Order: sequence, then C-alpha cells, then structure tokens
Amino acid sequence: MFEKILIANRGEIACRVIRTARRLGICTIAVYSDADADAQHVRLADEAHHIGGPRPADSYLRGDAIIDVARRSGAQAIHPGYGFLSENADFAEAAEAAGLVFIGPKAASMRKMGSKAGAKELMQAAGVPVVPGYTGEDQSPNTLSREAARIGFPLMIKAAHGGGGKGMRIVRSLDEFIPNLESCQREARNAFGRDRVLLERYIESPRHIEIQVFGDAQGNAIHLNERECSAQRRYQKVFEESPSPFLTPELRKAMGDAAVLAARAIDYANAGTVEFIVDPAGNFYFMEINTRLQVEHPVTEMTTGLDLVEWQLRIASGEPLPLAQDDVPQHGHAIEVRLYAEDPEAGFLPGSGRLERLELPEPSAHVRIDSGVVEGDTVTIFYDPMIAKLIVYDEDRPRALARLREALAECTIDGPKSNIAFLEALARHPAIIEGRIDTGYLDRHLDEFMPRRSLADDQIAAATVAWLLQESAKQQEETARSGDPTSPWAIADGWRLGHAGNRRLAFAHGGERIDLVVQGSGGDYRIANGSRLIEVSGARLTGTALSARFNGTGRRLRLSVRPDAIDLHDGEHRARLHPVPAYRRDGSGEASIDDRIRAPMPGRVVTVRVQPGDAVGNGQELLVIEAMKMELALKAPRDGTIAQVRAQPGDFVEADAVLATLEP
Repeated sequence: MFEKILIANRGEIACRVIRTARRLGICTIAVYSDADADAQHVRLADEAHHIGGPRPADSYLRGDAIIDVARRSGAQAIHPGYGFLSENADFAEAAEAAGLVFIGPKAASMRKMGSKAGAKELMQAAGVPVVPGYTGEDQSPNTLSREAARIGFPLMIKAAHGGGGKGMRIVRSLDEFIPNLESCQREARNAFGRDRVLLERYIESPRHIEIQVFGDAQGNAIHLNERECSAQRRYQKVFEESPSPFLTPELRKAMGDAAVLAARAIDYANAGTVEFIVDPAGNFYFMEINTRLQVEHPVTEMTTGLDLVEWQLRIASGEPLPLAQDDVPQHGHAIEVRLYAEDPEAGFLPGSGRLERLELPEPSAHVRIDSGVVEGDTVTIFYDPMIAKLIVYDEDRPRALARLREALAECTIDGPKSNIAFLEALARHPAIIEGRIDTGYLDRHLDEFMPRRSLADDQIAAATVAWLLQESAKQQEETARSGDPTSPWAIADGWRLGHAGNRRLAFAHGGERIDLVVQGSGGDYRIANGSRLIEVSGARLTGTALSARFNGTGRRLRLSVRPDAIDLHDGEHRARLHPVPAYRRDGSGEASIDDRIRAPMPGRVVTVRVQPGDAVGNGQELLVIEAMKMELALKAPRDGTIAQVRAQPGDFVEADAVLATLEP
C-alpha cells in the first residue's frame, strides 16, 4: 500500500479521497489554486501546495505543475478524482513516466474510450450490444445523409469526441438532417476542436442505467451492481439510485455480464462505469465507459458496504480484486441528490457567494453527506457550484425516499440561491415515486418540478406567529432586566390606549408584499390578510418547531426565525419570508420591494443602458453583467423611473449588490 499520495483535484471529491486515505494511514497531499487557499480540502490534507491562478486552465488542469508537486513532495501516486484531468490519457502517461502511479486505468484503456465512434466499434466487435448507427470516417454530407436514411428516424447526431451533452441533436425527418448536422458540427468544433460526428438510432423514452466495474492488474474484472440515473436535466444527472426500480433479475445479470465484457475488451484496471441506455421493452445498448470514479459512487457504497476509493488504492498498489463476482453484496436501497448553488427559477443559473448559513442533516447510518465546503466558505465563480451530495439509505425504496424527503427538509442554505426546493419537488413527484422516469421526462415536464411560488394561509400565519412569539420573548427578556418587570406596557400584544390593539406587519416573499393586521398575544392571534381571516390558537415555538391550531386544525411546521428572514417548512413545501417595514414614508406603507436591481452573482458589469431620470418599462434591459463565462441581462421589475445607478461598465460587483434603484 502507498504511504503518500497526491490528490489532483479539489472540493468534495478531494475531501472524500482524503477521508479514506487517512483511515488507511496514507499521508495526503493537496494542490490548490488562488481561489482555494482556504478551501476544506486544503485544510484536511496533511500538506498542500499552490499550483496557480483561479481558472482551471491555470491550476487544476496544469498536469506538469501537479506532477512537479508530486515529485517534490515524495508522493508515490496521484489520485485524479473526477473531472479535470481524471480522463486525460496524456496526464496518466506523464505521471507514469515520472515514476508515479496513476490511480486509475492505463492510458491505453482511456484512449480506446476517448472516441465515441472508436469505442462503439470496439464494443460491437467484443459482442456488447450497441445502438444501430454509423461511426465511419467518411464525414461527407452525402454519406451521412445516406446513412441517416438507412438507420431511420428518429435519429441522434453526436459529436464523436464530445461529452457533457454538447454536440448532440435529435432529428426526426430527413428534411431536418442537414441543418442539424451543420449545427452539431459547429458546436463540436468549438467545444472539442474536432467536428467528427456519429449517427445512431434515437431510443424514445430511454432509461439511463450504469454498471460499476472494477478490474485489476492480474486480469480479473467484476461488476458491483447497477445505478439508475434516468432523472436528468439537459443530459445532466440529478437523481441517482441503486438498485434500479426498472431492472428484473434477468436483465440485471445480462447487463452486468455485458459490462464486464466491455471492461475486458479494453484490458480495464481500477474503477470504471459502463453506461447503457435501456428502451421500454428492456433492450439495452452500450453508450460509453467513464474511465474514472463517478460522482454517484456513494449509492454503490451504501448498498454494498464497500469503500470504492479503498478498492482504487489497493488495486493501484498492485493488489488483486478483494472479491469474486458471486461474493459482491447488495442490500437495501440508496439515493443520491446534489445540492447546488443555482437558481432553478432562472433556468438553473449557477450561483456563487459566501455560504452565510449551511445547515445539513446529521450523518447517520441512513444519511451521508459528502461536501467540500462548510458554513462561511465561498462558492466561487470558477468551479462547479456543487455544495454537497446528500445520500440516503434504507431497507427498501419507499423508505429511502421518505429518508430523502426528511433529510432535504433539514437543509438550509443562506447566501447563494440553491436547488433544495427543486429537489424536494423531485422527491415527491409521482414519476419518481412510481419509478417511471426516463431521461427526457424532466425536460418535458420541468414546470411540474418548480418550487411553489404562492403561500398558503397557514404558512403566512405560521411565519407571522413565529415572528410575534420571538419578538415577545425578546421583549420579556428586556423587561425582566428593567426596573418594572410587571409593567402592562411590556406586553407585546400591540394594545395601546385608544384603539383595539391592531398591529400591522408586512413580509416580502417572491417579489411580492404581504400586508397583515394582527390582534392577540401569548400564542392566540387573529390575522387578517386582506379579506381573509386566520384564527391561530395554542401557538408554541420550541426550538425549530412551531405547533398551533390554524382555524381549528392543528399543524406542526419546521421553522427558523432570524432578524432578516423566516424560513419555514410545512412538510412538503419550504418558504422564506422577509420582514419589511409596515408603513410607507408617506404614511401609507413601505415602498415596493422591487425598487432595487441586484446582481444575482459576483461578476463584471459589461453595459449600463440607463441613467438617473430615465423612464423604463417592466422587463426593459437595464444592465448586463458577465459572470461564469456568460452574460446576464438585468431587467426592470416594473414600470418606473430610474432613481440611482450605482455601477459603471468595468466594475466588479459582489452577489446581491444593488446596481440600480427605481423611484418609489
């Protein structure tokens, strides 16, 4: 076994590898960019070395710098994690040439899988089922059109050297073929430097099922069961589970055998994943082999009880596979989702910024958290915005789904926006619960998974009561320290001489204002929301739980009250309300909460299109900022007049910075 390894990665996966290495008594070396000097993987490793600027091209993709650190620090091997250089055959070869062990497959095996066309031909020759198609070198439009007609429609055009969903087009008729071909080739050329494409029959409503494989240097190869990753958005996985609810025992065995056959075809050693698409009738076809550890590997670990990183380390150090195929365990059901700093309601726009609050469930036998950040860390604009992987386990799928819903309800993120509410909707959706999802379902029905924007009366009342109870508790504490603790003026019931004790409160939620009139105290209240009246009785706030009767019906909600926000969860939906002043400066109420135009993430101001005094219309573009390699237009939230412009072209701004304001 190795004594010292370097981890050529960052974030969650670097922390994950460090945990196993430490348990095995292996010293770990981290590398870091300018942006990651204070990152958790740097703090967890036994030593850490700076390798360059914040952009990946200046740091984590600098194979020469990483190998130099490994040699100078006395590392014996390099673990690449996933992403960055993990599937770079040149890097694996360079590491070996420097006398280091690459903890992964040989460069020759990677190169065989580097081209989708070459991989498909190789698998077909080895007897692994492949989708009917064309992988030839003749890329003339005439040949490709002729082959498309032979294969039949619907048909998929795919970049031969692609990945990540880029360079892919679905074509449903011959008339559409040439325009889609040209578009696909342009995208492939820009993204990958090569425009070769392959054609294959498009499988309608497919499942995405992958098989975890392992091989060793002694020529052995086995699989560690399957994972289903059919819940995808734009070809990106969002919900992974093991075992698949779709597979029969016979289909599971056939796919496992085919995956091992695929691994043997390229003399595979170490961890890999053979990915298949499966049609509704159960016919399965080879897609690709990912020559690395997968992001979703924890669901395999939870259902087998095995540590796949430990297997990687042992096999890379020359040991044979620890188990034979018949000895691979499988028990229970595991599900993984990924918490991202992103805004689902804004097209899943990636987010960044400081994690002002990060509350995640306590790890247990049923809940696992894999994360590379803690509260107070910053999600930067330079890397993937994943905050944590949430993995749950139980004896069967219904109970695992219940664990997932409960674990998600315990998550709170302040700072950048997150996808927690989207994941909660996913975990409750009938297509997920019934196991009838396919790879295109989310894109076809995305509106069904969006967080609910409207608030129920019970939610509004619960937030109001929690705010009043906390305010009352604070006032009682202050009164107890005063010289007259029995004064009736210390009761927080809103009563004043000459009127009936009405209190006006206002909250902001989702860009809208909620004005309320409240009477009562001590847990019993009457709350008027316009013409609707809510009677609340017996309200008690204990820790993070509020219990009360709302119009006679008892409810319990998870709730957190802070000076600037109230977070609540009613068991199915979460909401955040912000207290705002109850009166306008002119005496009739606060100015609209839509007066400020804020930066949704850190970035650089590219264009300012307005000046103070300009009249603008709802939806009019006011400014453009550049962040995370994309331009984002900031628009007027309503008709009005520009009061202030607080940014100029070229300015770098932080997330949530006010860039312009409207007159009230």
